[in-house]
Amino acid sequence: MRVAIVAHPYKADAPMALRRVMKSLSERGIEVVLEPQTAGLVDQEGVEDFTANADLVISLGGDGTLLETLHRIGPTTIPIAGVNIGTLGFLTACKDEEIDQLSDHLAKGEMNIVERSMLKVEMIEEGGTAHEFLALNEAVLMRGETGRLVSLEARVDGELLNHYRADGLIVATPTGSTAYSMAAGGPLLGPHAGVFVITPICPHSMSNRSLVVGEKSVIELSPSGNGEEPILFSVDGRDILRIQADSIVRVSCHEQSLRLVRLPGHSFYETLRQKLHWHGGSTDP
Repeated sequence: MRVAIVAHPYKADAPMALRRVMKSLSERGIEVVLEPQTAGLVDQEGVEDFTANADLVISLGGDGTLLETLHRIGPTTIPIAGVNIGTLGFLTACKDEEIDQLSDHLAKGEMNIVERSMLKVEMIEEGGTAHEFLALNEAVLMRGETGRLVSLEARVDGELLNHYRADGLIVATPTGSTAYSMAAGGPLLGPHAGVFVITPICPHSMSNRSLVVGEKSVIELSPSGNGEEPILFSVDGRDILRIQADSIVRVSCHEQSLRLVRLPGHSFYETLRQKLHWHGGSTDP
């Protein structure tokens, strides 16, 4: 087996965690390849095309590091295992102190893979030029440099959904339902729900609520004001661009899903309980 590793370059404990992961994998006969910046953390030589012939990519850091890794390598069939330095994340397979358990499973050829839907996001400028982006969590239109609300229009499968006055609009996957959409008051979605959620950010009207639509839907977001309000476009909290009055953001289900590795015993619902500090009441009379 050949495993490529990408580590967070600025976490103070990343070099120590990286050495622990490399040692654990190597002791089980698993070949390790390091991304160049990651290799610099342990004074080794990295490989530019680090995913070539890799059977697995390990992202060492947290959920943000895993997102950055995905955006760097793009849509891929190679499974990604997130190893968290610190507390367990929503996307990560395990914490760094559990790496031996993960290595044991990999050495036995056991990869517990779950599939996560992703978004194909097209930003079409008023002149017709199109830019395509990949999103695991969400695509967002939001107010720009001013504190004023923006006017936005949303269409689903070509039909008008609503005109919004809000701080912005989010289209999130089930994975992204635990991120920005949740912070904006959107619902939590099971990872295999087969739906997306459209969530307004601080809407002017309290009747404007989140809407869940099937993942086969095509969602179009666009400015609907007088063009004077600065509106920003963002994908997974990155690629932030200012869009023009006649621009359209078209969101649909990406043909490639993300193949995430989970350590057996770590389920989405267990992580949800831990991260949100849910505690069931006693059943005793």
